[in-house]
Amino acid sequence: MNEHVGIILKSTGSWYIVQENNEIYSCKIRGKLRVEGYKSTNPVAVGDKVKFNLLDDGTGVITEILDRKNCIIRQATNLSRKEHLIACNVDQAIIVVSLKYPATPTEFIDRFLVSTEIYDIPAKIIFNKIDIYGDEQKEQLAELTETYEKIGYKCYNVSAETGENLDAVKNLLKDKISALAGNSGVGKSTIINKISPGLNIKIAEISKKYRTGKHTTTFAQMYKLSFGGYVIDTPGIRAFGLDFIEKDLIAQNFPEMFALLGKCKYYNCKHIDEPGCAVKQAFEDGKIAFSRYKSYLSIMLEDSSKYRIDPYK
Repeated sequence: MNEHVGIILKSTGSWYIVQENNEIYSCKIRGKLRVEGYKSTNPVAVGDKVKFNLLDDGTGVITEILDRKNCIIRQATNLSRKEHLIACNVDQAIIVVSLKYPATPTEFIDRFLVSTEIYDIPAKIIFNKIDIYGDEQKEQLAELTETYEKIGYKCYNVSAETGENLDAVKNLLKDKISALAGNSGVGKSTIINKISPGLNIKIAEISKKYRTGKHTTTFAQMYKLSFGGYVIDTPGIRAFGLDFIEKDLIAQNFPEMFALLGKCKYYNCKHIDEPGCAVKQAFEDGKIAFSRYKSYLSIMLEDSSKYRIDPYK
């Protein structure tokens, strides 16, 4: 059998859609494929480059996963310290956020950003649905945009409904492999449809009762954009667990905290309640945003409420 090399476009759990040049093949994996350094529930993810052999019936068997340059990972549901691969080998990761119908928690945003920092994946934030924001959301949008751009994350404020600022998103995605993630209903698929209409990705209406999104994208899938580049549309995520990451590494993946590491009184400072902590001092001085420090505590502790932090102190 001739050996082929392709890229995973879609993973359904049992079958994988693999592209080699302009040809598309349905493949399964052989045995238990593993990549050194990963303890994931899904051995192969969208964006992976793989070797495969073709069978007589035209389907393929994946025999090897080639080296990955990066991955976006979260904790697998109900499997402590197991990883779930969202996408691999991307040029950038983009979290799509909404401040209304549904509202994305800042803790979710920050957990996603930590997962991209681990592999040095450039991350951007898209705030969608700005056409329905009231005064409260507009004020929050301004604050969050300032918070994230100050620490190096470019923000895009858009409306997929009206098309406002979608040209900037189009330029952002052009000629790159980009992974889009976010809660259900924030508008990932709608944005892709608007900037590359021929894709016709299925979308669903927001639940009117709960004001939350429905899981329309069931499996991650890579699409070729009409103007150049590829985008990976991922299923809506309700939670972004990071328990597989060693706690000592968390602060290193908050850029504003990383800049202060080594300045604390104790070398093994957890930046929670230790005396002489440079990170806590920066927070108290207003140099680290309340929402960001709260997110840090939520990752480090099972119950961050035991450590009272007052944003108006």
